[in-house]
Amino acid sequence: MNKILVTGSRGQLGSDLVVALQRRYGTTHVMESGRSPRSEDSKLFPYKVLDVTDERRLEKIIKRHQIDTIYHLAGILSAKGEQEPDRCWDVNINGLKHVLEVAKSSQLKVFYPSSIAVFGPHTPKLDTPQITVTDPSTMYGITKVTGELLCQYYAQRFGVDVRSLRLPGIISYSTPPKGGTTDFAVEIFYAALQYGTYTCFLRPETRLPMMYAADAVRAILELMQADLSSIKVRTSYNVAAVSFSVAELVAEIQKHLPKFTCEYKPDFRQAIADSWVRTVDDSKARADWGWQHTYDLPAIVSDMLTKLKPLKREQRATQNSKFKIQNSKFKINSDYAANVAEDTSAPAASQLPTPDSLHSVM
Repeated sequence: MNKILVTGSRGQLGSDLVVALQRRYGTTHVMESGRSPRSEDSKLFPYKVLDVTDERRLEKIIKRHQIDTIYHLAGILSAKGEQEPDRCWDVNINGLKHVLEVAKSSQLKVFYPSSIAVFGPHTPKLDTPQITVTDPSTMYGITKVTGELLCQYYAQRFGVDVRSLRLPGIISYSTPPKGGTTDFAVEIFYAALQYGTYTCFLRPETRLPMMYAADAVRAILELMQADLSSIKVRTSYNVAAVSFSVAELVAEIQKHLPKFTCEYKPDFRQAIADSWVRTVDDSKARADWGWQHTYDLPAIVSDMLTKLKPLKREQRATQNSKFKIQNSKFKINSDYAANVAEDTSAPAASQLPTPDSLHSVM
């Protein structure tokens, strides 16, 4: 029976993948891990605090819990990586190296997510082939190219069964964005439902390969379940689903929310997006292990809006509840202060909670 460890399990992709793994293998066979302490909901499932740069801690968890498969999702994403390049290299490369070393000694199976960020200014922008120029211009992309080569090296030199996908931008309703250049394609849905408008950090004509999280999770599971003999690529497989511009995404959302508007204020992430490809040739993945995507742009938009609407209602209800509680406390405070003169045993009004302190407590 598989005993699985998922690093970076609370990230955008990890949150969806963990649920799928738990459904397939059972809750007790899937261990989540991350740098944050155990949260209330994680108390219901196996969870370990783990910094992947701590090799001893990683090895201890692997051995103690008899892990045989690692889905190594922990990493620093593109936009965050440009702000903290040293940390990006440390987490993305040293973390992967530790995972591969443990996999080598303990004969583990590994999934490693690469990215379209491996491509650069000299890569063909349209129908980018499986084998092509990889000259990324970001630290994140550099770590992903290096990671692909490390995976190939450990597979060929030591026989480690490590498998990888060059994932496009991932769209998911499960967790908020985590610092990637394609975050606009998630943020825009929250903004559309909550505010009716969105300010995008990319130009309207910017076109990028994207994939719905449900398709991404299925691609990962199918790759990991494929017969070893069918895995021909040991760096990372191209996988594709949809490719659209920001303006096309806005237009599709407006079919559901006609009053929704979007303005454009490109920032440093525009240069990152401009260095990436527009469409990807994933024929190798389709031929080797039968990859097929399911969601097109209309299906993605429809499902995202459907899934996020209840969340927004819950948020508004929570905010209203907090507002009522806060107002109630203010009223008690005011009534109490008004009666101070009549009750000499009561504390002075200056000792009562202030609006600011009440807000900070809540």
